[in-house]
Amino acid sequence: MFTRKKKDNAPENRSVPRHIAVIMDGNGRWAKKRGLPRKAGHKVGAETFRTIATYCKDIGVQYFTVYAFSTENWKRPQDEVDALMNLFRSYLKEAAETMFERGVAVRVLGDLTVLPEDIRAQIAEVDEIADRLGPDAATASLCINYGGRDEIKNAVRAIAEQVKNGELAPEDITEDTITANLYTAHMPDPDLIIRPSGEIRTSNFLLWQSAYSEYYFTDVLWPDFKTTDLDAAIDNFNNRNRRFGGV
Repeated sequence: MFTRKKKDNAPENRSVPRHIAVIMDGNGRWAKKRGLPRKAGHKVGAETFRTIATYCKDIGVQYFTVYAFSTENWKRPQDEVDALMNLFRSYLKEAAETMFERGVAVRVLGDLTVLPEDIRAQIAEVDEIADRLGPDAATASLCINYGGRDEIKNAVRAIAEQVKNGELAPEDITEDTITANLYTAHMPDPDLIIRPSGEIRTSNFLLWQSAYSEYYFTDVLWPDFKTTDLDAAIDNFNNRNRRFGGV
């Protein structure tokens, strides 16, 4: 479940989670506090993602997954949705290329079928860049048009189709069958899920995968989230006793 790796500016002999996930929250409030439009907070939050994702790789975290745009976020004001789509247009490929140089593979997870065609094309390019690093590379995943319930619904539909086609018997369906049909099938469940901004809820994020995840909540707004804040979350995580339902 854990890996160890030393880094000059990171604590030595510290276990780090194999998979850390973050509900990126607080971009809008960060901008409002400074009299800026909400899109300014999203832009700074995108740079925070790059910084934290790279730091995760440096300290030995294999998988870093963030909640970037939920299936419910389409309900936000149209100008904010448009600003987020434009941010994806300007950011995704550029981030994938620069993070590639640091050995981090960027992936995009979610129901991508409803995204604008040009963004889907860019995501395909992002996948090609990530593929060049190979399957063992540190991975930073952005969940876009993602919802935990929606993901499970789509997995159930895929399994039902397999049963319908005679490829799978109902009695052979296991938890692993469901896991294999999720967007995150290629990665382990998150060990630690962090939510900044002071909100204390899961917001439909990685519902299946978080069965035994440890949660860490902090009042720090995501654009202000630093590597030291991540260190604090990991230290808190290491002080917990994970029993996975046992004693």
